[in-house]
Amino acid sequence: MTSIPANRALLPAFAAGFLVFSLTLATAGILDFPATRTDLAPEQLKRVRDVTRATTDFSKAEPYEAMQGGALTSIDPVSRDIFSQPSANLSSERGQDFHLGNALFRKLWVSAPSSTQASDGLGPLFNARSCQSCHIRDGRGHAPDAAGTAATTMVLRLARTAVTPEEEQAVRDFRALNFPDSTYGAQLQDLAAPGLAAEGKVTLSYSEETVTLAGGETVMLRKPTYGMSDLAYGPLDITTTISARIAPPMIGLGLIEAIADADILANADPDDRKGTGIRGRPAIVRDHRTGKIALGRFGWKAQNATVRDQVADAFSADIGISTPDRPDAYGDCTSREPRCLVMPNGIQKRLGDTEAPDPVLPLVTFYSENLAVPARRKASFPDVLHGKELFYSAGCAACHTPKFVTRDDLKGSDGKDSPQAFQLIWPYSDFLLHDMGEGLSDGQQVGVASGRDWRTPPLWGIGLTQTVSGRQAYLHDGRAGTLTEAILWHGGEAEKARNAFAGLSKDDRQALVNFLESL
Repeated sequence: MTSIPANRALLPAFAAGFLVFSLTLATAGILDFPATRTDLAPEQLKRVRDVTRATTDFSKAEPYEAMQGGALTSIDPVSRDIFSQPSANLSSERGQDFHLGNALFRKLWVSAPSSTQASDGLGPLFNARSCQSCHIRDGRGHAPDAAGTAATTMVLRLARTAVTPEEEQAVRDFRALNFPDSTYGAQLQDLAAPGLAAEGKVTLSYSEETVTLAGGETVMLRKPTYGMSDLAYGPLDITTTISARIAPPMIGLGLIEAIADADILANADPDDRKGTGIRGRPAIVRDHRTGKIALGRFGWKAQNATVRDQVADAFSADIGISTPDRPDAYGDCTSREPRCLVMPNGIQKRLGDTEAPDPVLPLVTFYSENLAVPARRKASFPDVLHGKELFYSAGCAACHTPKFVTRDDLKGSDGKDSPQAFQLIWPYSDFLLHDMGEGLSDGQQVGVASGRDWRTPPLWGIGLTQTVSGRQAYLHDGRAGTLTEAILWHGGEAEKARNAFAGLSKDDRQALVNFLESL
C-alpha cells in the first residue's frame, strides 16, 4: 500500500520563486488584466463601489441581502433539491436548454461498445458514471465511508512539480499547472470498464486532536492520511504527491464567472502592503479553449478560468469522456497502461469526433452556469445579525468578501444579454489564493498555487449542506464534519480569525455559526 500524509510537502525552491515571479507580473498589469472595470461608466462605477462597500451597520439586514444570487436567486421552498433549481430570470427558451443540460448532467454513461451508442464511451478508467454521481443533488461530496469502497464523490489528484528546464518553462508560460504521475496520470481511477483492472483503491485513516475553546468546550479534529492500495500497474513515483478533493457544490457558478477580473484583483495583496497579514494572490492560468492568459476562479486551487473549462476537465478526468475541448477518448490513461489505450471507445463518426460532441458540452456548461443560489433564511434575525457582526470583527470577511456586482457587458451564446449581467451577488469569497497553513497543506503545486494555498470557497448555500447532501463535510477533503471544525482547521493567513473565533464565548460562537447557516 502507498500511504502519504495529507501535509506532505515536496514543493521545490523553483516553484516558490515562480510563485513570486508570476504574481509580480499579475499585479503589475503585465499579464494584461485591466486595472479597473471597463464595462461601467464612471457614475455607475461609483455606485457599484458604494453598494459593495463592507457594511458597518449590523442592526438590520442590508438591502437585497437575502437575494444572494441577485435576480437569479431561487425562492423555492427549501428541500433536498434546492441546489437543482434554475436561475429565476431564465427565459422559457433558455429554460429548455437548462433542462436538456440537466438530463445530460444526470446521464449514466456506459462502456463501449454498447447498443445505446449516444451514451457509450465511459472510461476505460474512471471515477464516476455521471456528473450527478459526484455532485450529490448538485451539492458537495464527501470522503468514502469505508475502506476499499469507491470514493465517487472524492478523488485523489496526483501530481509532481517540474524537474527539467522544459517543464519549468512550461509552468512559467502557464502551459502546465504541474505534471502527472508517469504511471497513473493526474488522478487515481478506482473504477474501470469490464475486462480492465481499475488503477487501485483509495485508503483513508484519521488521527485525532483535541482543541479546547474559550469556556472549556472541547472539539475533536480529524487529521486524514490518504493512500492507495491494490495498485494494478506498478508503484507510484516517489515524487508524486496525493491530494484528496471532494466535489464542490454547483450553485452560482455562472455568477462567479461574471465577476469582473478587476474586482477580484482589487482585493489581491501578495506583498501585504496593507499590513493585515492577508496576502490574497490571483491564480493565473490559461483558458483551455482560447489559450489566452486568464484569471483562475474554479476548482479548489482556482485552476480553471471558466465553467466550461471545469466541465470539460471533469468529463475527461472523472468520467473518461472526450469532448471538443478535451478530445482524448482515453481520458487519463497513460502509456504504462497499454491495455487501457486499446479498449473500445465511444466515438460515433455520424455524431462527431468525440464521445460527447456538441451540443453536449455547451448544454452541460449552461446548466452548470445557471444552477440558482437559494435565498437566505433568517437574514434579519437578531442572533444571525449578531453572528454576522462577529464574522466581520473576527476578520473572516477579509477573505470571504461578502458581495460583488457582476459585469454589465455580458452576452449569452445567443447574443442576447446574459442572465448573469449586472447582478448584486453575495458569494462571501474573494476568489483568491491564500496560504491556509501547514495543517491544510497537501504538498501539491497547482500552477501558481503552492501546497499550502487554497482558493477561498464561496459560502452561499453552506447552511443547506446537510439538507442537500445528507451530511456535513467541509474543506477540500471533507475532513470537517461541522462548521466549527472547518473554522478551527484554518491556519496561515486565517489563523488570526480562527483564534478570534476560538476565543469567543460559547453563545457568540453559536451566533457566528448561525450566521453561516443562514447563507
